[in-house]
Amino acid sequence: MKNKIELKKCLFKVLIFSICLLLLFLVINIYEYQIYTSNFNNKINNIVDAIERKYPDLTEKEIVEILNSKGSNKSEILKKYGISLRNKSIVLENDKKYHEFLIFNLCILALGISFLIFLFIIYIKRRDKEIKDITQYIEALNKKNYSLKIDSNSEDELSILKNEIYKTTVMLKETAENSKKDKKNLKTSLEDISHQLKTPLTSILVMLDNLIDDADMDKGIREDFIRDIKRNIMNINFLVQSILKLSKFDANTINFLKEKRLLKDILNEAIKNVSTLCDLKNIKINIKGDNETIITCDFKWQVEAITNILKNSIDYSKCNQSIEINYGKYNVYSYIEIKDFGQGISSRDIKHIFERFYKGENSDNESIGIGLALAKVIIEEDNGSITVESNNKGTKFIIKYFN
Repeated sequence: MKNKIELKKCLFKVLIFSICLLLLFLVINIYEYQIYTSNFNNKINNIVDAIERKYPDLTEKEIVEILNSKGSNKSEILKKYGISLRNKSIVLENDKKYHEFLIFNLCILALGISFLIFLFIIYIKRRDKEIKDITQYIEALNKKNYSLKIDSNSEDELSILKNEIYKTTVMLKETAENSKKDKKNLKTSLEDISHQLKTPLTSILVMLDNLIDDADMDKGIREDFIRDIKRNIMNINFLVQSILKLSKFDANTINFLKEKRLLKDILNEAIKNVSTLCDLKNIKINIKGDNETIITCDFKWQVEAITNILKNSIDYSKCNQSIEINYGKYNVYSYIEIKDFGQGISSRDIKHIFERFYKGENSDNESIGIGLALAKVIIEEDNGSITVESNNKGTKFIIKYFN
């Protein structure tokens, strides 16, 4: 098991305390030995002194040989003095000191064990408190209380568990907030979709009622109604298709087919898609750049994105104007610049231009406000970015691919 910092700290304290306790016992043992030796040597010294005075013929060598002789003397002469060689010290003062040191050592040992038990109890209580706190945090999370703050700087297992719970709390909180935001966005989107569908559907119903009720309607008016109905149906179809595409991106159900493609091929295909719109307003698209520029992307979706941007430029351009496209590659990224010379986008609208269903003050009446939002999602999916610059002399979209 890893990261038991708190337990390691506790064990470290126990180890330090145990070493100090052993050193204390060692000091006491040395001191006890010195007392025993001092008492015993004093008694022997007195005996030797008495022997020398009483037996002057006994040499020092003989006395030393007796004191340092090995083996045991089976004589138990001390019994008649009430001293047992097996159970008692010859020096009664040493016997007394032995019992004093024994009691002292037992007291120190008892205190040491008590202190260790105290440390263990503190550790267990702290662990129990942390476990109780974690249980309360989890109970609060189950009640969807995501306002918890768990501050823990240590790295033991419970602290790691707390930090993981905190991460889960943050994630759940973000999920809950995103869920509320998604519900709000969904409500707004449904309202926008309803509004976008309501106008053309109402118009279609009115024109159909006129066609049905007036069998003798002028042929020219009838054809105008039919063309208007077709245009409104095409707008509804474009809206539905765009919403379906955005929904797929939102649900992450689209898998991009990444491949290396020439930037000029993407632009040429997008220009083909808007050629009819250009013909209606007599708009010319001028394109120049490095024909060898290659990007890694999903060809079909990038054509869709560039097509939507070109449609926007055409919508904001007047008849008989032109659109300039420049493209190439720098060291860090490849780029596309699409510039029109129309009426431009107001400073108030430009910050909202990539929002879904947003329509600026200069937007065409039939504009849905979803094409640029879809283009931005597609470009960013292929590791790109899109920005816009605009004034009263026109608008320029700048697309960068970082691959």
